[in-house]
Amino acid sequence: MSQAMQLNRRFFLTAAAAAGGALSVNWTIPQAAAQGAAAGAEVNIWAVIHPDDTVVVRIARSEMGQGTLTGLAQLVADELDADWRYVKTEYVAPEANHANKRAWGDMSTGGSRGIRASVDYVRKGGATARAMLIQAAAAKWGVPAAECTASLSIVAHTSTGRRLRYGELAAEAAKLPAPADVKVKAPAEWKLIGRGVKRLDTADKLSGKLVYAIDVQLPGMLNAAVAQCPVFGGKLKSFDAAKIAGLKGVRKVVQIDDSTIAVVADKWYQAKTALAALPVVWDEGPNATVNSAQIDALLKTGLDAKEASLGQKQGDFAAAYTAAPKKFEAVYGTQFQNHATLEPMNCTAKWDNGAIEIWVGSQNGDASLAAASEAAGVKLDQVKVHKHHLGGGFGRRGQQDYVRQAVIVAKQFPGTPVKLIWSREEDMQHGFYRPITQCKLSAGFDAQGNVTALHARLSGQSILAHLAPQRMVNGVDPVAFQGWTAEEFGYQGIPNLLVDHAVRNTHVPVGFWRGVNTNQNAIFMECFVDELAHAAGKDPVEFRRALMTKNPKQLAVMNAAAEKAGWGTPLPKGVFRGIAQNTGFGSYTAAVAEVSVTPKGELKIHRIVCSSDCGYVVNPEQVAMQIEGSFVYGLSSVLSSKITIDKGRVQQGNFDDYEVMRLAAMPKVETVLVPSGGFWGGVGEPTIAVAGPAVLNAIFAATGKRIRSLPLGPNDLRSA
Repeated sequence: MSQAMQLNRRFFLTAAAAAGGALSVNWTIPQAAAQGAAAGAEVNIWAVIHPDDTVVVRIARSEMGQGTLTGLAQLVADELDADWRYVKTEYVAPEANHANKRAWGDMSTGGSRGIRASVDYVRKGGATARAMLIQAAAAKWGVPAAECTASLSIVAHTSTGRRLRYGELAAEAAKLPAPADVKVKAPAEWKLIGRGVKRLDTADKLSGKLVYAIDVQLPGMLNAAVAQCPVFGGKLKSFDAAKIAGLKGVRKVVQIDDSTIAVVADKWYQAKTALAALPVVWDEGPNATVNSAQIDALLKTGLDAKEASLGQKQGDFAAAYTAAPKKFEAVYGTQFQNHATLEPMNCTAKWDNGAIEIWVGSQNGDASLAAASEAAGVKLDQVKVHKHHLGGGFGRRGQQDYVRQAVIVAKQFPGTPVKLIWSREEDMQHGFYRPITQCKLSAGFDAQGNVTALHARLSGQSILAHLAPQRMVNGVDPVAFQGWTAEEFGYQGIPNLLVDHAVRNTHVPVGFWRGVNTNQNAIFMECFVDELAHAAGKDPVEFRRALMTKNPKQLAVMNAAAEKAGWGTPLPKGVFRGIAQNTGFGSYTAAVAEVSVTPKGELKIHRIVCSSDCGYVVNPEQVAMQIEGSFVYGLSSVLSSKITIDKGRVQQGNFDDYEVMRLAAMPKVETVLVPSGGFWGGVGEPTIAVAGPAVLNAIFAATGKRIRSLPLGPNDLRSA
């Protein structure tokens, strides 16, 4: 990354907090220059420095436990040379983004982009603020700015030792023109970036001070419970509101749309109880007979279908496979997964004098603003959004269905805030699920046991076809090929490669689930490569190394995990290892799992070593926490969690039948960071992909059995 960063001349200063002597710094760069940002837009971030030296960093992204809020503040504070003890944060209001012509650009938080797509402009902003403070001090002393330095929120004059605090300089700095050219620090100059500083949101979480959207309490607030047609695609036929009109606290029954109804009451439990008693007739439509067996059968038709979307092609697979003296084939399958956020979907809305105000936890503040505007039938400047931390997002809160519902209900009660909360059952049965997928893999070997040809045929749903058909590329969903693209596929030593996708959409809505399609694709790829290694009679690590010589960064990461785990060294009796690697979301990851399986088939995961190269590391402790959290999520989908369909509807309703990993089952996780520098990669989503296949490969080493149908639950792990 170039250290000389040219800032355009559309910088401007404002002293909105001038009465308090605060300095508000705005920095602007072309949107196209920001990683991952849409071309043509601009990104602006504001920092505010108060007289008491408090530095408020305004965050456009969303915090949902991943640490983005602290990481972004670190980037700004480092370039600003601020004292971390005085750094605070606040969310950018989506309506402010709109009013300032999307000055903060894309407010979406997903795809592990929260930090990596913000790095350039937030660092430039911090550097610009630092330069202005130094210039203000130099002007006070009547010396050249080059003779002054900044550190820990203090500007010092090198030769005389004079010092001024940032809080003392803020008002004067606000009057200065912003420099047109600033330099950000070289990595060797970083003071906060790369350090495990304390997170800025932990204390308020522990004390209970932090208010999530579901905790919002407003004067005179009513509560709403919602029910949607249990069959996706079905409609509301009729309901009898009179039957519950006399129940305690009940205010009104509101039909939200042609498939959704809500009951509004003084208390949420009153609304939920009344909703359960409300006579409702659903028109379940043509999907009411669909079940999981039928969906599985549909996907199987795609495994050998002639028509498929091309994802990647190298060489001539057909010719090489035909000529191969030895062939190997396997079929893998994964089920639907729910996001299962701890905090179910909710939003509070207030309709008043033609304007709408909402309190919400959202992964995309701009999208929430737009959804509220559309649902209320008002212009964007008539909407106010209060962003809250998310009690889990994982991709689910990028969708705005719950926001629209809350706004529609609130319009029935002018001047009164209404909090709409989905029950756990509603949340479980009306999500945007990780796509169900099957994959047929075929490989050919030469006489020396080298892989000469590989074909991966994916069959399953398309996320973009459901959520964003405008992002399809000539009818192809590029998201389906995550992990298999030319940039991500680690095994460049395979000369003939074919990856394609037979789209088999169902009536079940799908969406972006943490790690998206990287999850399934890494399982398919890494478990099959492990099968190939054993079929060739070779050590799984050595087999992979031979195929990865053209991918040195990924190879280094895999070697780091293998070395830390002691690959090839003796283990306690009954404990076995498995390995997996993957490239995705701009980062390289690998994992080694150690497991044991009792004669009765009881699995225990003892340890997982995970290595990661995300280029530069902003906060090592947060990276380790992200890896651990992603493993809980990824292993749950491999071991127990699944969504199944019967009579057109989701069968699971709560955590008793949608099982997630329990604390007692969580293995020891050791993190090895091998940052190679030169780029900024993601953390929370790329690492989720390697834990599952590493465990599955270790299970094979322990039992001699391959688990190809997931989740693991129904499979018999008793030794072969």
